Amino acid sequence: MNASRPPSSLALALAGLALVAGCTGTRTLKQPVVEIRTAAGSELGVTTEYGVVFLGRTARSGPVHVVAWFGDGPGLEASVIEPIGGGLYTAETDIRLPAAAMSFAVPKPGQRLIVSGRRGDRAWEDTVEVRSDSRVRGMLLSVPRHLRDAEDQVGAAVFLPEKDGKGRKLVGLVSGRLRLVGADGSTREYLTAVGPEELWRLATHAREFPNKRRWVYREDIL
Repeated sequence: MNASRPPSSLALALAGLALVAGCTGTRTLKQPVVEIRTAAGSELGVTTEYGVVFLGRTARSGPVHVVAWFGDGPGLEASVIEPIGGGLYTAETDIRLPAAAMSFAVPKPGQRLIVSGRRGDRAWEDTVEVRSDSRVRGMLLSVPRHLRDAEDQVGAAVFLPEKDGKGRKLVGLVSGRLRLVGADGSTREYLTAVGPEELWRLATHAREFPNKRRWVYREDIL
């Protein structure tokens, strides 16, 4: 019976390379819709080319954790809430997160948009239509099935599809539902969203843009 020998340094090096190769690609960015966790609860937010943006419904200051979903599961980043005005908030993270491009063109009534949200590790999407009402100022949308009685989806992303169908740009964050009663007793229900008229604040807040920021590289992020 042969005695076992300790592995050579070359074997250890090759094993290390094999481990890295096996992990490469698993920590890939998956979706720009993230979960914002505060001491008072959680809400949704979106990571953009200018940083994270959310509505601050559960907290408007203090510590926060941003949960982003990668190819191999969720990653949690600690940060601090920063107000940027117009009822919007941001939180800077050390690592690069999935980034959505933004559009500051106001969608017109009749346009079809995509609403994207998340419940834990399950992402969902639905199509909505831009609506208008003379009694309301701001972005109104039709109410998709995923957002009926869904308070946990506040902050879901509203995207404008590109004309070529190959991309999309963020134009809003879902802020709630609105029910209006007419003089005749009829009711109309809409989805409300914070639109481009306010989202521009995130771009002006990102003082470093378009300068390239230095991202932190950690062992858990390949």
